[in-house]
Amino acid sequence: MIPYGQQTLNYQDIKAVLAVMRSDFITQGPKIAVFEQALAKYCAVKYAVVCSNGTAALHLAYLAAGLKAGDQVITAPNTFVATSNMLLALGVKSIFCDIRLDTYNIDENKIEQLITQKTKAIVPIHFAGQACEMKKISQLAEQHKLLIIEDASHGLGGKYYDNKIGSCQYSDMAILSFHPVKPITTAEGGAILTNSKKYYQKLILLRNHGIYKNKQGKNVMIELGFNYRLTDMQAALGISQLKKLDKFIKARRQVAQWYGQELKDVKEIILPQELKDNYSGWHIYVIRTRNAKVRDKLMAYLKHNGIGVNFHYPAVYSQPYYRQHGFKNAQLRNEEIYQQTCITLPCYPKLTHQQVKFISRQIKKFYD
Repeated sequence: MIPYGQQTLNYQDIKAVLAVMRSDFITQGPKIAVFEQALAKYCAVKYAVVCSNGTAALHLAYLAAGLKAGDQVITAPNTFVATSNMLLALGVKSIFCDIRLDTYNIDENKIEQLITQKTKAIVPIHFAGQACEMKKISQLAEQHKLLIIEDASHGLGGKYYDNKIGSCQYSDMAILSFHPVKPITTAEGGAILTNSKKYYQKLILLRNHGIYKNKQGKNVMIELGFNYRLTDMQAALGISQLKKLDKFIKARRQVAQWYGQELKDVKEIILPQELKDNYSGWHIYVIRTRNAKVRDKLMAYLKHNGIGVNFHYPAVYSQPYYRQHGFKNAQLRNEEIYQQTCITLPCYPKLTHQQVKFISRQIKKFYD
């Protein structure tokens, strides 16, 4: 089975982790700061705070932003549930905005009509590695005095108008995920990026139970925080992976180019687009069937032939839990079209040209 995604690890990564395992610190040690500094430098942002996973990163960012019960946040339904779940955890209501049908990102032209007096923030999600239209979103946020927290879980290594995704040029904070199928991995892990010293200090505090060391060296708890720390072993892996990120992105972009060449004449499917002034890291490669009725049949056919296709994502509001908690009748036109026709094809650095040709041949055979 060719998986839809796969981590890329080598001897250098293993060596880096083993070195930490032989050291005095396997957690709360010096590698955390080294990883944070390397991330901040790579993304051209002032501060990076690493944590246990991408979900924790979202929770910390929302907490640092001061979001609370009764607030509303505008986001897209085309995402993993964690984006909205961590809002729910704070009693904040997600206001779902429809997506564009070219990038599958939040439709920046439909955000303003959703803003109310309760709206406190916008959470755009850089789906599949391509940035949302952050200039327009930033203008809206400034006009209505709203915060922007980018869910850049898919985005590390990509660019928007020559700015690295994660630079926070158009946002208050951005979050990353280091799950194995993401651009780089620490097995599990996440990070929050920001140019704000205020948010940085708050994030550091909340990551560690709300505790800091006073001048006497005593642990003092001043906030209700959490144990969202990353281990030094994971940080060491992250440092090693980050050195290879540009190489990984180049390989992913090559895979996307191969698919474009092999599938351009298959009229029954729609290929993903990369817009001008975007440099996508192609975290995932999503095609759509023009006929929604054949999507499931095509997926089953490809799986039967050893191709691990996937589904990113069912609309968050369509999940049973959300249907039972305030989103019973939620429905957005473009999101409905998308979730009924999307298929995620394998896309990762180690995928070969021959494998892409094989996958493409199977799609063509299905439609013959």
